[in-house]
Amino acid sequence: MLPANVTGKIVTTSNLHQNDASGIRLKEILGVLKKHHITSGIQPEKLRLILEDLGPTYVKLGQIMSMRSDMLPEAYCKELERLRTDVKPLSFDVIKEVIEEQLGCPAEEIFTEISPIPLGSASIAQVHPAVLKNGERVVIKVQRPHIHEIMAEDITLMRHAVSLLRFTIGTGDLIDFRTVIDELWKTSQEEMDFLKEAANCDTFSLNHKDIRYVTCPSVYHELTTSCCMVMSYIDGIQIDNTEELEKQGYDMTEIGRKAAENYCKQILEDGFFHADPHPGNIRISGGQIAWLDLGMMGTLSSRYRALFKRAVVAVLKNDMYELKNVLLALGEAKGRINHALLYTDIDDIVSKFLTTGFGSMDVGDLIEKLLDMVKSHNIAIPSDITLLGRSMITMEGMLSACAPDVNMFQILSSHMASILMDDFDLGHELKKNSRLAYSSLSKSLEIPAQLSDLLNITKNGQTKLNLELVNAEETGRILKNGIHYLVLAILAASLFISSALLCLAPVTPLLLGVPWPAFLGFCMGGILFLYLLFCIFLRKK
Repeated sequence: MLPANVTGKIVTTSNLHQNDASGIRLKEILGVLKKHHITSGIQPEKLRLILEDLGPTYVKLGQIMSMRSDMLPEAYCKELERLRTDVKPLSFDVIKEVIEEQLGCPAEEIFTEISPIPLGSASIAQVHPAVLKNGERVVIKVQRPHIHEIMAEDITLMRHAVSLLRFTIGTGDLIDFRTVIDELWKTSQEEMDFLKEAANCDTFSLNHKDIRYVTCPSVYHELTTSCCMVMSYIDGIQIDNTEELEKQGYDMTEIGRKAAENYCKQILEDGFFHADPHPGNIRISGGQIAWLDLGMMGTLSSRYRALFKRAVVAVLKNDMYELKNVLLALGEAKGRINHALLYTDIDDIVSKFLTTGFGSMDVGDLIEKLLDMVKSHNIAIPSDITLLGRSMITMEGMLSACAPDVNMFQILSSHMASILMDDFDLGHELKKNSRLAYSSLSKSLEIPAQLSDLLNITKNGQTKLNLELVNAEETGRILKNGIHYLVLAILAASLFISSALLCLAPVTPLLLGVPWPAFLGFCMGGILFLYLLFCIFLRKK
């Protein structure tokens, strides 16, 4: 029974432990931030080091952040790509306990062997090779215990620290940290659900059922839960181990070309692509390209795929107007768009790449420059498109390391050409062009009547001219400053002239040989003149 003077809710032992754990974690985070002198600002390298010191969950968040150039500046994304992927593995006893808890029976009833040495250990899970009772070799992906609760707690603490980050990271309002944290938590939750990854494997396998040179792990659904997944074991050579692959008779150029062609198929045809195609996720096994770790996959709607195809065609045709329209259709304008400047910036970027020729064009760098340029014009690009951009940059980096003779843009344009040829319907095109010709003819017949109406309106003095001033605010500010400078110049000149006239008057006392009013006038005019020069030169800088 509660004492009479006690009111409010009862604080249970579990709540106290939870609060104590949160307090300890907060102290750890504050200690890391103090160690890295967060109050002096957070540069890209410092942010990476802080995330590494904060532990596996923050490393995972950093890896996800590196894929989101729509939220973080490019310099931060590039630095976060360097975050280590391997973390200290858990003991095998803990892993075995999780496996048995998830499967609901002793591991010996399902597996004849589970290797205690993991194939890989990451921030969310680690993978162990095993053998089923029927002799099939498999891998078991086991989620770290309580990782969901740990990450949820860290996310909560990060939300509380948003205000501090905005002032200390040195980017002001450039980064919306609340949106970043919400997106990171959403993505992390998806990766922690192994049932979703299992569905991704099924979808990927279905999309490539007719392609013999592509494979991915098969999922044992009866042995898979949200925290434990059993997949077929794919023994192969990592794609960047070129020396071993060439020793076994593989042609790296052919491998690179087929990997790029398949990746283009994932984007342009399937709309379901591997979002992190770094060399560690691609192996060569038995003459097949095996795509691994399908937890992070990107999706493109039919609309986005159509717009992406239009963008590629626009670059091939050097049609900057079409490319500008595509970028505007992809994004959402957050303010007034300077269309003339946007067109000029697109033309400058694309022309620079076109001068190198299609055979040597760096499509990843082109996408990176276009995304940065679009952000500078206050156009928000959806996360699906920025994820595609980062994925293509990663894919091109992998190709340059494994098969430097393979050009991503050439493969992309060739794949586009074959799709357009397959989709070409002569009857449909004839009907479409016939409708356009009829519409153009009808409009041309209306031109004389429209000209007559225009002349009548002009004759009656009812013509109106609508103009849109680009950068009107900037122009107004420049004019306003110019008027201020002009007023100051006139005032300074008036003081000099009036002071010179006062030198002729018999006024005493004299200061430095001139009457004191003239002396004050010269001083005031000189101060205004120096201030005017200071403003002009400061403006130039």
